[in-house]
This record gives sequence, structure tokens and C-alpha cells, in this order.
Amino acid sequence: MIDLTVHQDRLERSVKRARERNIIVPTFKQMKNPALIPAKVKAELKNVGLWDINPLNLFRINWHNEPVLKGGGFGDVNYLELPKAMTGVDARIIVMVGKWFPTGAHKVGAAFGCLVPRLVTGQYDPTTQKAVWPSTGNYCRGGAYDSALLGCESIAILPEGMSKERFAWLAKVAGEVIATPGTESNVKEIFDKCWELRNSGQDLMIFNQFEEFGNVLWHHAVTGNAFAEILEKELRPGQTLKGCVFTTGSAGTINAGDRLKELFPQSKIAASEPLQCPTLLSNGFGAHRIEGIGDKHVPWIHNVKNTDMVMAVDDEVPIQMIRLFNEPEGLKYLDQMGVPESLIKVLPWIGISGAANIASAIKMAKWYEWGEDDVVVTVLTDSMELYGSRLNELNAERGAYSARDAAVSYHQYMMGLTTDNMEELTYPARKRVHNLKYYTWVEQQGKAFAEIQEQWYKPDYWTGVHNQGEEIDALIEEFNARVGIL
Repeated sequence: MIDLTVHQDRLERSVKRARERNIIVPTFKQMKNPALIPAKVKAELKNVGLWDINPLNLFRINWHNEPVLKGGGFGDVNYLELPKAMTGVDARIIVMVGKWFPTGAHKVGAAFGCLVPRLVTGQYDPTTQKAVWPSTGNYCRGGAYDSALLGCESIAILPEGMSKERFAWLAKVAGEVIATPGTESNVKEIFDKCWELRNSGQDLMIFNQFEEFGNVLWHHAVTGNAFAEILEKELRPGQTLKGCVFTTGSAGTINAGDRLKELFPQSKIAASEPLQCPTLLSNGFGAHRIEGIGDKHVPWIHNVKNTDMVMAVDDEVPIQMIRLFNEPEGLKYLDQMGVPESLIKVLPWIGISGAANIASAIKMAKWYEWGEDDVVVTVLTDSMELYGSRLNELNAERGAYSARDAAVSYHQYMMGLTTDNMEELTYPARKRVHNLKYYTWVEQQGKAFAEIQEQWYKPDYWTGVHNQGEEIDALIEEFNARVGIL
């Protein structure tokens, strides 16, 4: 459960800070349904850029933003459906688009879900404390951004091997940026830096996405219900949701699958990871190139008991896909293969982890032999806007992308995806994955063994978190009333 104990003295300082900086905090209800956002806020947003450091952009932390860089309103959820010419399967594959969040990735939502409950209860004091955001990429960007909007000082922690675009942007937004050794797979090094900061005597609060239940709540409530909106609109008679699949960085987004399974009880949830670091699939380890996916451990907030399948994707697959989707010869080849021009124009909306999610959805559809009446959903966490340097590096390393390269990318790495490195989880297999939490969270991070048992055996452990949205919304509304500027 998210601790909602109120600390009145610090809360009063938080209210004063919000009043001074004209901060209004959106509710979870408003993030799920932007029609509830006050007309005054919508009118003022017409003069605000999507990435601007402006508290009004807190109201753009949702899946419904108009896909424009400035002045946009709210409409339907942003998503794409991928045709058979792009997937090779009969099943309908629908992907929700994260590019149109502030910062260009949906992780601002997960960070919001972690910070705001602490802020509106007075547990976190923005006048004295720093907010620490450990991440392998987008989450620390989202945390630094949310902190700036909410009047908080921030420290962003991420591996030194992440893309140049991430570091360049963070340098302008975060109060401090700490680069830890390694790349996407080096999560323990991030955790070690957090312990170093805890023991430094600084007044700070660490929002570790891998253990924060605000991450769970935001994705269950907001991302899960955004998927539900798409399905209500798209499902035709006789069609149903068969599955959802997510590459499990912090295991936040996969909690949307818990919401979908509540609505579609027969649907399946799959967790995907890089073949080069197959922790869930085979207790493996290693380094990989799918940016933003932390691994070598099972996140504390992963509801493994509700996960039906694990799979691994070779990291060369999304690398090939991003070249195919962005290089001129790749776009030309996709056109020849029958991919609609309207879709080709927006393929840069797919980042590296999004490409891995698409590959995972294709593999899942092939495993279950799903047909044209079956739907699979996943997300595009971010876009190629954050990875232009990676394309330049690939061209320097491999040479210019040719028509022959495009044919190889399309036929071998997309149409040629197979059902290797996949496991449908039995009850004992799920418990095997769940038990891996012990080594990271009890031995290294100080969690209680008894709570691992509760995660597995206590019936309302996860639903208790899912049901806290209304209580937090009431606290947000009370906070806004005390600020008094709405």
C-alpha cells in the first residue's frame, strides 16, 4: 500500500510553495479523463509548449494529448494499429503512443504517481528535500521534469552509457545529474549510488521506480484505462483482447495488464526482456542495447503471480527495426511491401523499447496462433526523438543503410520472428521468478522476507494498491483547495 499518513507541518510548507508558483495538481480522474480538467486550465494550455517547464503541463500527463508540440488540447487516446504487412500475423496488434507526453515518454506519469502522494500528504517537503530519481533513462527524465513543475529540487541518476540526448536534456532540467557505471543492465550500480546518497547526510527522498507503488497505481489506473478506451472503440463483434505484452523495465507498465485482465479475464499478460539478459526467462544476466529496460533483477512491484508468459527478444531485432523505420531506404522498402503511407510517416514515433514491444507482440501472436478476431496490445514508451545519435552511431559502425539492408531487416528481423525463447508460466514457474526478488530486495535493499510472502499469498496485496486512487484524489483536491488558485 502507498503510505498516505499526513504530516501537517510539512504539508503547510508544500501548500505555500504551490501557491507561490501557481501550481495546481491534477487528479488521477483527470488523467484518465481529460474532459474533467477545468476549462480555465485548458484555455491557458493553448499558449504552452508540450515540453515547457510550466506547472500547467502537469495536466498533460495523460494519453489523450493532441499530437502537436504547442497549444494542443485533448482528444482520443494516441495509438496506432500495425497492419499484417508490418507484422506478418493475422492478429490485430495495437500500440499506444507515448511520444505525446511532456518529455516525449510516458514515464512522467509513473514519476507523478510516486511523487504526488508524498507531496500532498506532507511526507515530502519541497522546501528542504531533494527528490532523487534512479533510472536507466526515461523515468529519471520524467522525475526531473515533474520535480521542476512541482517546485522540487531533483537529482537524476542514470547509467553513463545511455543516449546523448538524455544527458543533454537532463543537464537543463535536473538540479544534479549523476552518471553511474555501465548501461541498461547495470541497475545494481544505480541502487548502490542511492545507498551512498542515503548515507551522505543530505535531506532527500529517493523515488525508486522499481519499488514505488505509485508506479503501479498510475499505470493500473491511467494506462490500463487508456487501453480500455481503445478497445471499446476498436473491438468489432466477435473480437476480443487476447493479450498484452510489455518489456519489463521497472515492471510499472505491466500493471496496466492487471487492469486489462480485470476487464478481459481470459486475456494473458506477457513480460518481455532482452535475450542478452534473460533474467525472468532463465535467471540469466548480461548487457544489451534496448535502452530504458533495467534488468538482472525482478522489480519489487512486479506482480509475477499474474504474469502468464515470459519471453526474450534478441536486441538486434529492435536495432534493425529502428533503422528500417527511419532510414530512407527502409521507408522505401516498407512502401514496396504494402505498409500504408500514413503509417510510414509516423514510424519515428517508435523508439527502441517500442520496437522491442512490437517484436514481443508478434512473437506472442505467433505462439498462440491468434487470428484476425484476436487483439494484442502494447506500448511505445518513447520515440526516435531520443535516439538520433544511435542512428548516427549505427551508420558509422555498419555503413550507410542500403536497400539490401532494408530487405534483411524486414524479412529476417520482422517477418522472420519466431517463437523461440518463450515460456508459458505454470504456477511453479511463476513462483520461481517471484522468488528471485529475495536476492535483490531482502539481501541487498532491506525489504522484509514476510512481505515477499504477502505479495504471493495475500489476496488483496495488489488490489489494495489499485484501490487507492480515489483516496489520493481526495487528498489532491484538498491540497488544491488549500493552495486556492484554481
